[in-house]
Amino acid sequence: MDNIMLNDDLDFLDVIEFGYPRQIYIRSEPFHDMDNLSFFRRFRLTKPTVLNLLAEIEDDLEFNNDLNNSISPMNQLLTCLRYYASAGHLISVADAMGMHVSTTSRIIPRVSNALCRLARNYIKMPAQAEMIHVQHQFHQMASFPRVIGCLDGTHIKIQSPGGEDAEVFRNRKGYFSINTQAVCSSNLKILDLVARWPGSTHDATIFMNSRLRARFENNEFPNCLLLGDSGYPVKTYLLTPLGNPTTRVEQLYNESHIRTRNCIERVFGVWKRRFPVLAYGLRLKLQTALQIIVAAAVLHNIARENNEPEPPPPENINVAELNYLIEVGQIPDIPNNNFENAGFRDVLLNDYFSNLV
Repeated sequence: MDNIMLNDDLDFLDVIEFGYPRQIYIRSEPFHDMDNLSFFRRFRLTKPTVLNLLAEIEDDLEFNNDLNNSISPMNQLLTCLRYYASAGHLISVADAMGMHVSTTSRIIPRVSNALCRLARNYIKMPAQAEMIHVQHQFHQMASFPRVIGCLDGTHIKIQSPGGEDAEVFRNRKGYFSINTQAVCSSNLKILDLVARWPGSTHDATIFMNSRLRARFENNEFPNCLLLGDSGYPVKTYLLTPLGNPTTRVEQLYNESHIRTRNCIERVFGVWKRRFPVLAYGLRLKLQTALQIIVAAAVLHNIARENNEPEPPPPENINVAELNYLIEVGQIPDIPNNNFENAGFRDVLLNDYFSNLV
């Protein structure tokens, strides 16, 4: 025991005189060292897609005073992707990439911010010339006419942001979250994203205060429809299911609506399975969490554009737990009783769906 104490004392004196010994990290090079499947499992995108993505953001990552230019843009990107593929623990990402956790915590906001800058290129509603094609794709799903997007919200778990307003981020299921509104296409791309509202906010409130609503009100998408669930108000451009369908025409309308709108539920599942941190929760500053949500949507659309398959689950993720957390993120809204424009829906029932019976 005396020898142990003596050694500890000597070590303590060495620390006083020379400082803590410097920790040397053996930095990994996963892009070159891993086979294609292992890389895809851990970073959620294939190597060719990662290379193309790096070319778009490399200039933003090239010169880093915070990192003393010691970490290549490729390894910065892969560190961020590794975090998105994790359950949200920075230390496990740092260990996997061979760096200190403080370095990891600086890289993730930097890369996420660079990815957010690509949102304008990858997250956008159909242009005028594309609308007929988009409507045709939706019509092929369940014969619902004039649809250019399906609308819904999903909750992304965050840590308490602190401060006097922290409780507004607590949703009806009791955890802190960002209520994220998305519009999707029939091929599961995200066309519009709003990721800034606290978890206690109703889906309809988010939509009514969104730029997308203003664009529809200003007739930027003429003769086009969005489909939403019963939590949204009925508009001439936004249709919801009927509460109590009785006739065969009303039942047909609901069946077509539900089958068509199902694609937004699929988007949330595919998105969160590709990037499990969205399901497990973001234990970072609020601003960084908001950037990560947008960045992950950009990456999702890049994967869809490149026809990438859904990656296998990471080896440290429990699939049943992940699926449960994805389900927990879908919180049904209280039905909206605003039927101000229900007459427009009735016209569609009488003029279109009655002819399908």
